[in-house]
Amino acid sequence: MKIYLASSNKNKKREISEIFPMHEIVTPADEGIEFDPEETGNTFLENSLIKARALHLLTGHPVLADDSGICVDALGGVPGVWSSRYAGPEFHRGRPDGSKIPQSEQNAFLIGELNAALASGNVDIEAGKKQGLFKDGPRSAHYACAMVLLTGVQEYAAAVQVMEGTLLEDVSQARGNGGFGYDPIFFLPKYGKTAAELTAEEKNAISHRGKAARMIMRLLNGSAN
Repeated sequence: MKIYLASSNKNKKREISEIFPMHEIVTPADEGIEFDPEETGNTFLENSLIKARALHLLTGHPVLADDSGICVDALGGVPGVWSSRYAGPEFHRGRPDGSKIPQSEQNAFLIGELNAALASGNVDIEAGKKQGLFKDGPRSAHYACAMVLLTGVQEYAAAVQVMEGTLLEDVSQARGNGGFGYDPIFFLPKYGKTAAELTAEEKNAISHRGKAARMIMRLLNGSAN
């Protein structure tokens, strides 16, 4: 089946293609389609549906769309759905002019904001634990992904998954050449690696996007098991 991926991110296309080997994954850029919908949702799922419906209207084909980001427990889930636009503690939802800062700066800002929050003494770790947060301690964070496979404007399957971990203590500790985004500063205690140090196979097995994609694949194949 030909499935359009509502993204221009080559890394994301590679990851999805590895999980959906029996299907042809095509991005708008592959076919010269201009595609840059405004993501105005307040949740990952809302943004996924915005992208999926916009691309379906342009192509008439099934569309796979996802929205994902990193959520830091001690920062109340920041940056969340604004992960790609995050520009530090003063611009959680991005700069007013819409410009994006380099990923290396985003990584440094996020670690700095977390360090400042923890140093302030205002983060109630025990209260957060009762809410299911701080699973890996005060520096706990998680990646979240909401993925949809849309076959009609109102016809879609959706999956939401997370990958738990922590933020490194200093941006100088960032490591790994794989992955993208905040992966070099997102540490996985169980594996002793950052997300950027995982092999493609390891990442697809445990990542938020990999788990959501496999759920969608099972639904596509007619099985929810």
